[in-house]
Amino acid sequence: MAESQDQRTEGGAQALALSLQGLHAWYGESHVLHGVDLDVRRGEVVTLLGRNGAGRTSTLRAIMGLTGTRKGSIKIAGEEVSHLPTHRIAHRGVGYCPEERGIFASLSCEENLMLPPTLKSSGKGMSVAEIYEMFPNLAERRHSQGTRLSGGEQQMLAVARILRTGANLLLLDEISEGLAPVIVQALARMIVMLKARGYTVVMVEQNFRFAAPLADRFYVMEHGRIVERFGAAELQQKMPVLTELLGV
Repeated sequence: MAESQDQRTEGGAQALALSLQGLHAWYGESHVLHGVDLDVRRGEVVTLLGRNGAGRTSTLRAIMGLTGTRKGSIKIAGEEVSHLPTHRIAHRGVGYCPEERGIFASLSCEENLMLPPTLKSSGKGMSVAEIYEMFPNLAERRHSQGTRLSGGEQQMLAVARILRTGANLLLLDEISEGLAPVIVQALARMIVMLKARGYTVVMVEQNFRFAAPLADRFYVMEHGRIVERFGAAELQQKMPVLTELLGV
């Protein structure tokens, strides 16, 4: 079900943290995104659902300029950024947490945390004290090498590192994948806290049970296209469609 123009721009264009219009992307000659339209309002949690290979991760990578060729419009807080290189998009307050996390094994937890510079354009990021309050596991492991952190601790560190920079639009790729239930619950609490602080979150998730209670709105992708979009209030009535598309 496509949203109306009024729904998509509710509150005006300035209320949008992220807007994609007619986004196409390629890896070499492989055409992976086919006209993706997606809007995310400031302070929302939006989840991209879909089977593996549907184009969800490619959408996040295209936003950051990490695919090959891309065409279409990518706007961050109303500013067109599709022509910008990756580092300049990040400086617009966009934090990308890829599935592979990117923790430096030879550095301690705290050294990893302090590695990225603060983004001058996005104001002050979270302090180390605030981060350790949100992630007490990291406070306990601050002197441990990256190789000694559990998978869950590495995931927390990957997100925490972004929060310290001052990014306020978070692109999170499969942050719950392969983690113990207790860690997944901790990550869910983190998403709730970030939303309460006014962060905007776009999540790619295979774990429907993790994403369902957290998201304000859902987009479903198939073959590089958005095939369904709906709000949290419509989730129950959309379950038959989701079962067909996702096998949930």
